[in-house]
Amino acid sequence: MNRRTLIILLALAILIIAAVVGYAVTRPLAETASVGGAVSGPSNSSTPVGESAAPGARSGEYVDYSPTAVAAAQGVALLFFHASWCPSCRQIESEILDQGVPDGVTIIKVDYDSHQDLRQKYGVTIQTTFVKVDSSGNEIEKFVPYGGDLSLKLVLDTLT
Repeated sequence: MNRRTLIILLALAILIIAAVVGYAVTRPLAETASVGGAVSGPSNSSTPVGESAAPGARSGEYVDYSPTAVAAAQGVALLFFHASWCPSCRQIESEILDQGVPDGVTIIKVDYDSHQDLRQKYGVTIQTTFVKVDSSGNEIEKFVPYGGDLSLKLVLDTLT
């Protein structure tokens, strides 16, 4: 092989390695929730997040969206339009998983990319949108925490 071919192959190898490393660095945050079991799978079951203060006390829940999730929600129901590729979504989800959800609140994680029907229904144009809904799924209020106002506490203070 001549020198030019070696340089081109070396440059391609470096680009491929950089792409794989970049993907690996961003991917674990999205997979941690699924692998760790803190977020339920695509079934209709819900998984509580956080610990109850007293035995028998019900803590809030963080569940994946299903057609029955809103009706099954206990207390305040918040739809969280989440995208695995969105750093802001991952930041808020990390807070949810670390801090838990307060009693009387159910946060329902809606995949932003695969639920265009829900995005259209609630007028959601950006990921990280939270929509407070009643038990019939009617919108009560909508909030988008972005920029410096990016925290679960602010979302809960605004919508609950």
